[in-house]
Formats: sequence, C-alpha cells, structure tokens
Amino acid sequence: MSGTKNRITSLAMPEWPRQHAAPQPHRRFMLGKYEIVAQPIPGSTHMLRYTVFLSGRRIGAMASVPTESDCRHLEKPPAVPPLKPFHIYYRPGRPKKGAAPPVLSERAHGISREELPVGLPIPAPEKTEDG
Repeated sequence: MSGTKNRITSLAMPEWPRQHAAPQPHRRFMLGKYEIVAQPIPGSTHMLRYTVFLSGRRIGAMASVPTESDCRHLEKPPAVPPLKPFHIYYRPGRPKKGAAPPVLSERAHGISREELPVGLPIPAPEKTEDG
C-alpha cells in the first residue's frame, strides 16, 4: 500500500522547473497623462520593467512601479549645474603667489627643547644591512 501512496504523491506534485510556461502578457495602465507598460525583465522570474510613455513617446523606464511624480521627473528632469574641474579649485598645500613662507614654532611638536629633562636617553637610529 505504501508503494501506491508514493506513486500518487509524485503524480500530484507540480512539474519542476516549468521551462515551458506561457509568457506573461504585457500589462498596460494609465497614470494621469502617462501610459505605463509593464513587461518581464529578461532573466528575472518576478521583476517587471515599467516603461513610461507620454503621447506615444518613450520617456524612460523603471524597475519599480512609478508614481506620477516619478513620471514628471522622467519627462522634465531638474537642471544640473555644470561640473567644475577638481584640479583648478582644490589645491591643498600649495601657497598663493607672493605668500610668505610658513614659520615653524618650537611649540608645533608639543614640547620645547628647554622643557626636556636633563639626561634623557635619545635612541640612535637603527642601522640596516642596506645602508
């Protein structure tokens, strides 16, 4: 009896993978004055590409359901200011013409020479085989 039960269960299971499934039809809907066409993204099982049309002219596409403000943004994107070259406006460490050389104070390192304790051993630099 257990043999027939397994055979019936295997017949009732859906066929996997479904390679011969019928393609989904295009879904069309209007959003204000914009026409949206949803179609499957190639290579994706569940995702749709929403193409936005205005008066029969394609103005853009999105991977998520667009709102009317998204469609307006695709129709007339905001103005973008021109790019400014980076190397002309940002010159770190380069003094202006005629500027005086920087003055280094003794306090720049945190402690002056006079404040060092007498007899403090100063380590000598290590010599390497290369030099």
